[in-house]
Amino acid sequence: MTIRSFPGAIVAAVMMTSLAACSDSDSNSASQSASAEPEGQTWRYAHEEYEGDVQDVFAYKFKEYIEDNSANTLKIHRFGELGESDDIMELTQAGVLQFVNQSPGFTGSLIPEAQIFFIPYLLPVDGEQIVTFFKDSKAINEMFPDLYKEQGLELLAMYPEGEVVVTADEKVTSPEEFKGKNIRVMTNPLLSETYSAFGATPTPLPWGEVYGALQTNIIQGQENPIFWIQSGGLYEVSPNLIFTGHSQFVTAMMANQDFYNGLSDDDKQLVQEATAYARKHIFEYVPGLGEEMLKKITDDSDEVTVTRLSEEQRQAFRDRAPRVEAKFIEMTGERGEKLLKQFKADLAAVTNSEESGEDEAAE
Repeated sequence: MTIRSFPGAIVAAVMMTSLAACSDSDSNSASQSASAEPEGQTWRYAHEEYEGDVQDVFAYKFKEYIEDNSANTLKIHRFGELGESDDIMELTQAGVLQFVNQSPGFTGSLIPEAQIFFIPYLLPVDGEQIVTFFKDSKAINEMFPDLYKEQGLELLAMYPEGEVVVTADEKVTSPEEFKGKNIRVMTNPLLSETYSAFGATPTPLPWGEVYGALQTNIIQGQENPIFWIQSGGLYEVSPNLIFTGHSQFVTAMMANQDFYNGLSDDDKQLVQEATAYARKHIFEYVPGLGEEMLKKITDDSDEVTVTRLSEEQRQAFRDRAPRVEAKFIEMTGERGEKLLKQFKADLAAVTNSEESGEDEAAE
């Protein structure tokens, strides 16, 4: 892969900021030499979300730690500055960017096993449960890094962003009511399989086209965590919010592996510590965020409806999940099956731990 394969405007934007950074570095070098301070580097980090969204909060916490504890600086690129999700991943793999934050929804084309997060009703939507899972999971913390290394990526953190909520042109409470609806999905085969199983017609679209497609009825719905529905204004053109409880939105922060391997031991430790610092903050930040953003949505619009499926209604969707799980194993083979088995063991450990704690409290 070469830089020439990227849209010229994207590469130009990165190169211009690189030249500016080099100029700043040169102008500062004399003063740094005079004061005997170490000369820092400028690193670049791109993510998929808007200002103030979860990935942005994570990125700025990472930046805060890097810049408070070293002479290095971090330039953050938000959604749209360097293109769509696929663009920023390619720029990272090519070494133009050092860090990237991307959902497995897009990474699934590179790492099929990453699509595991789109098996419906696999992950809990409870904020505290999901945080415990991500902290302790062997699948997350020991198995996934090897999968990312195969694609030239150093996986630094995976973390949840909140329960996935469906928005639609009308209330939906059953798979039968999804029939005939085009639901936007990321370019992810397993997510498409999920919505096919749910009775809808999955329709892959780049994020930049979603609002207009909802507005013109090209699509009749989409899914995202509540904060993204709020910050992207999706409720304005897709006002019926349906809490199906089927998924958590998950994302991953990673580095270009050649860049990471080339760091000094001190800088590797710095990156790991900055990641842990940002991850800890996000684990405290995300629980409760959905309800806060939902209130902003309902305060802003009288047209919004909120439908929370009952357990009986959810069961009708849950009954269709095995089809998606079987598809995942078909797509990923023995390695995916092993990962799924570990996922389930890790999730069971979280559930058993909570039940044990409740029993002890009752005594």
